[in-house]
Amino acid sequence: MNKYLNLLDRGALFNGIAEDDIKSMLSCLSAVEREYKKGEYIYRAGDIISTVAVVLEGAIHIKKFDFWGNQSILAEIAPGQMFGETYACIGGRLEVDAVAARDSVILMTDMRRILTVCSNSCTFHTQLVRNMVEILARRNKELTGKLEHMSQRTTRGKLLSYLSEQSRKTGHGEFEIPFDRQQLADYLAVDRSAMSAELSRMRGEGIIEFERNRFKLKQTLE
Repeated sequence: MNKYLNLLDRGALFNGIAEDDIKSMLSCLSAVEREYKKGEYIYRAGDIISTVAVVLEGAIHIKKFDFWGNQSILAEIAPGQMFGETYACIGGRLEVDAVAARDSVILMTDMRRILTVCSNSCTFHTQLVRNMVEILARRNKELTGKLEHMSQRTTRGKLLSYLSEQSRKTGHGEFEIPFDRQQLADYLAVDRSAMSAELSRMRGEGIIEFERNRFKLKQTLE
């Protein structure tokens, strides 16, 4: 666990808490480190959870399937980020699957222990609770952002909305996205072939350049 302390220190949950205090807090939170192979489920739709998953290595894909088995990728959870906090707070059944996108190491923590100040009255626990509230607010903002992508009526509109957001996040016109083509199509809920054709047209029109998952926005649209 010691090799991940710097990552946890930079993550949202333990923001503002010193590494030495994080070490003490992990025991207080009944934190457990677990390993998952690519494709393994961390959580399944229908589960009732009380834990929060913090990614230490690898990544988690949040997926949802409709009645006919069509898959949508709702989000990717990268190292330092977390998943499960909303469901762990309300105690409701998961509506999504959380799957290891590649071999991953996950820190599982008990939400009840996060939100309840321990008997030791840790001076840094108040900061932890504040961090959790900020995480929940940020998650709501991210979902609002995805709704903006999805509200676009065309595949091109969805792509431009998503790529513009990635450019804004990185502060550059050239950036990498966390998805391959199929994953991006699932995330935007569009047909992969139609999306690939639209990307090619946009490249032909001089709007973008791309190589695998690296993109460059080349001009401002009118």
